[in-house]
Amino acid sequence: MNNHNENDANMERDQFVARLSEFAADNNKIDPFLFDYFGVKRGLRNNDGTGVLVGLTQIGDVHGYIMDEGHKVPVEGRLRYRGINVEDIINGCRADGRFGFEEVCFLLLFGKLPNQYELNTFRHILNERRTLPDGFVEDVILKGAGGNIMNKLARCILACYSYEDNPDDLSIGRVLCRCIDLIARMPAFVAYSYMAKCHYKDNKSLYIHNPKDGQSTAECFLHMVRPDSQFTRLEAETLDLALILHAEHGGGNNSTFVTRVVTSTGTDTYSAIAAGVGSLKGPRHGGANARVMEMIRDIQSHVPNWENESAVRDYLIKILDKEAFDHTGLIYGMGHAVYTLSDPRAVLLKKKAKELAKIKHMENEFTLYDTIEKITPELFAERKGKEKGLCANVDFYSGFVYKMLGIPADLYTPIFAIARMPGWCAHSMEELISGGKIIRPAYRTLIQIKDYKPLKER
Repeated sequence: MNNHNENDANMERDQFVARLSEFAADNNKIDPFLFDYFGVKRGLRNNDGTGVLVGLTQIGDVHGYIMDEGHKVPVEGRLRYRGINVEDIINGCRADGRFGFEEVCFLLLFGKLPNQYELNTFRHILNERRTLPDGFVEDVILKGAGGNIMNKLARCILACYSYEDNPDDLSIGRVLCRCIDLIARMPAFVAYSYMAKCHYKDNKSLYIHNPKDGQSTAECFLHMVRPDSQFTRLEAETLDLALILHAEHGGGNNSTFVTRVVTSTGTDTYSAIAAGVGSLKGPRHGGANARVMEMIRDIQSHVPNWENESAVRDYLIKILDKEAFDHTGLIYGMGHAVYTLSDPRAVLLKKKAKELAKIKHMENEFTLYDTIEKITPELFAERKGKEKGLCANVDFYSGFVYKMLGIPADLYTPIFAIARMPGWCAHSMEELISGGKIIRPAYRTLIQIKDYKPLKER
C-alpha cells in the first residue's frame, strides 16, 4: 500500500514538474520579429555580422575582413599579440629551438617582448609557482572528483581565494601575482583533476606527478598528465604551438568578454577568471573542439570510404538539413565570427596536423578533414544562400592534433583554458586599469503591466 501511494505521489510530482516546464518554456519565448523591430543587436552583433563596438584593447588584434563603403569584404585572417603577428612569434621561437608559450605569456601580461634575462627570470618564477599549496590536491581536487574537467577547473580557481590572506586586494601588484600563479598552476589543476576523474569515476589507477624544475608549460603538462610521464620533443613542441595559438583572441570573444564584464564589477580576480572558464566550456565556444571530434566520428561511421568526396558531400548535406548527427544543422569547426577567408590559427594547426598524420600513418583521416574543409563553404552557399567567406576555425583541427598526440578528449577544452589564461589575465588587468565603469548594456522590456492577485483569487 505504501509503495502504491509512493508511486502515485511520484507520478503526481513528475506531472507537476512537466507542467512547470511548459510554463517556463511558454513564458520565456520572444517573437524573433521583435528583435529586428526594436533594433536589438542580438549576440552583440550588427546586422552584417560584425561585432558591436563595446570597448578598446591594446592586447590582441583579430582581423578577418575590411569594411568598404559599408560592405564587409572578406580577407585572409591575421592574429597579432600586442601588435606582433603570432606566426612571427612562432617562427622566431622555432628558429632558436625553444618553446614559446612562456614568451607569449610575458608579452601579453607586460606588453613587450622579454629580453633573455627577463625571459629566464619569468620562466624561473613560473617553475617556482607550479607547486600547489599544502593540502590543495587532497582537499580541493581529489575530494569530490567531477566528471567534467572544466567544472573542476573552475572550482580549483575559485578555491585559490581561500589560500590567500587578502584576496580582495585589487592593487595591480597583487593582481599580477595572482595571474602569474594561475598561469603557473593551470597544468597541475587540469592534470590532477583529470587523474582524479580517471581514478574515482573510471576506476583507473591514480597518478600524481610533481612538477619538474626547468620544464616548459607544454612539457610540464605532458609530464603530469601521462601515467609514465613520457613524451617526445615533437609532442611537446606541438602542444606548445597549440598553447601559443590559443593564448589570446581579442576582447570580444565570449570568455574574454565575460572575464572583463565580471572584472568590471570590482570582484576578486579568481571569480572573474572562473567565469571565463565557465564560458569557455560551452560547445559554441571552447567546447567546440570536442564537438568537432564527435561530428567526425559520426561522419566516419556513416561514410565508409573517407576519400569518396561525393559520399562525404552527401552526408554533410544531411547534417546541414538537420537530418544527421545532432540535428542542429551545424558543421562544427567551420565558420567564425570574425575570420572569413582563413583563420590563421587553423592554417598553422593544419600544417602541423598534416605533418603528424604522416608520422602516425593517419593520412586517410587527414584527407577527410581536408575534404570537409573544402566542401563545406560550397554547401553553405548552395543550401543556406550564404556567400560570405566561410573558413575552418581553430577548433576544426585542434582536436585532431590532440588525438594524434594521444591526448584524451576530456582534456581538449581544458588545454584551451591553460592556453587562454594569460589572455584572460591581461584583459582583466586592462579592464581594472582602463575600464572605469561597470559593464551594463540595456535590455528592453516587453512585459505588460498586470495587477497583483491575492493567493486565494488565483
